[in-house]
Amino acid sequence: MERHLAWEGCHNVRDLGGLAASGGRRTRWGAVVRSDTPDRLTPAGWAAAAAHGVRTIVDLRTPGEHRAAPGHRPPGMTIVSVPLHRHDDPAVTRYGGTPLYLGPFLDRRADQCVLALRAVARAEPGGVLIHCVAGRDRTGLIALLLLALAGVGPADILADYACSAARLGPLYALLGEPDDDLRVRARLAEAGTTTEEVVSALLARLDVEARLTAAGLTAAELTTLRDRLTEPCP
Repeated sequence: MERHLAWEGCHNVRDLGGLAASGGRRTRWGAVVRSDTPDRLTPAGWAAAAAHGVRTIVDLRTPGEHRAAPGHRPPGMTIVSVPLHRHDDPAVTRYGGTPLYLGPFLDRRADQCVLALRAVARAEPGGVLIHCVAGRDRTGLIALLLLALAGVGPADILADYACSAARLGPLYALLGEPDDDLRVRARLAEAGTTTEEVVSALLARLDVEARLTAAGLTAAELTTLRDRLTEPCP
């Protein structure tokens, strides 16, 4: 199966399935999809999301944050609003829009990450779509935590995170805006690092289960997430 999904109107959509996980398992196709804002989906795009099995949408955006024109969401999809952060959060104002924000935000607000993960764990049967605006930073952090909890290796987690830079280029071109990856790389160069170095360093120091448990994720929720995200390899 193809992890990158062609849903008309979105540009940064991929299934988190098909990755090797711990314990001889792999991530389950259709369990969790990550994307940029689905508000831009056309009717055909929404139909593709429904056909892929999406039944719950976890919206990480702040209430009142800019939204694209109303879409054509089909019936049978539940929206769960879980704002990941406020835009005046120190980690956001200092590092927002770059991978430099991931570690400082997780260190300070792991409790907010737990709320997003809990929404995935408690979702009704069917696929879960997680998204913010570009599907890169907030969505990237929650996807990183989900994959780490599933026992996916650092190289695969990094590769998934890094995909967004290339996927978003056509969207910025369509909107007539500069490719934001240029700004991100310039900010990282100023800090003397790269996306690969930042994400790899975070994963190397992160005991994801301990960190999230300390922030309130229960043992039952951990089990539910792993069961939802993974399946035995055939």
